[in-house]
Amino acid sequence: MEEPAISETEPWAEGLHNTNNNASPGGWPGARGGHPLAPFGSPSAEPSYLGRVVLEIVESERTYARDLRSIVEGYLGKIIDAEEPVLRPEQVSALFGNIEDIYELSSTLLQNLESCASDPVAVAVCFVTRSQEFAIYTQYCNNYPSSVAALAECMRSKPQARFLRECQERLRHALPLGAYLLKPVQRILKYHLLLQEIAKHFEHKSGDDYEVVLEAIDTMTCVAWYINDMKRKHEHAIRQQEIQSLLLGWKGPDLTSYGELVLEGTFRVQRVRHERAVFLFDKTLLITKRRGDHYVYKSHIP
Repeated sequence: MEEPAISETEPWAEGLHNTNNNASPGGWPGARGGHPLAPFGSPSAEPSYLGRVVLEIVESERTYARDLRSIVEGYLGKIIDAEEPVLRPEQVSALFGNIEDIYELSSTLLQNLESCASDPVAVAVCFVTRSQEFAIYTQYCNNYPSSVAALAECMRSKPQARFLRECQERLRHALPLGAYLLKPVQRILKYHLLLQEIAKHFEHKSGDDYEVVLEAIDTMTCVAWYINDMKRKHEHAIRQQEIQSLLLGWKGPDLTSYGELVLEGTFRVQRVRHERAVFLFDKTLLITKRRGDHYVYKSHIP
């Protein structure tokens, strides 16, 4: 049996690689000849490798905050201010999710990062102290599939598609709205990678300062893991509802009472003509037979 399909090429997985214009943790030039790190804040010194890493974090957050602002003001704001309704309220909600909360958090984080004076420890502290606030990304990431679906619906409507293209032209964006709505998903999965670059090139791999950097990495790694886990559970719950709606001949309780869907697959029974489709939940194994798009209940094992 295999786990319910979650493609490794899904957009939300792209944040783990260098797929956007925010940051490139694997793309910095190499350290120069093993020379000791130059002191921060030295006007005459060439920025150290670590200094460039910190600068990249700040600059990429500035770019990210600017992109979020363009969504909030250049798209969402124009939709709200339009004299005639362009999108239905439910379309707006699905399309943008809680993007305004994301923008507010990024703007505040950027202000904090800009006040760090290129100090990598101070940068790490920014993430540790705001660890709880990053939970808002869970809602955004869970809504992202609905956002993609809502955007596709808008692009099938000539008036809505024209309006969104006009917004893009006013903003002088080379990429359409969909590319910008993906950025929060990419960004939240990239923070821990950026912080790992700080730890990797930290001069002293011990002491309180280094421990703060490690704590920041742990914090943002946990955030990324939690969001991925919530997305997995969300997708499994949707699949569970789909199975329930396609199940024929089932007299038992709602499938949600058996816990989360863990695995699904098919197998062939001896002396039986057709394969069986099986679904493993936390508390039971459901055995069915495919009939067209439906599943006919055959048996279950607690």
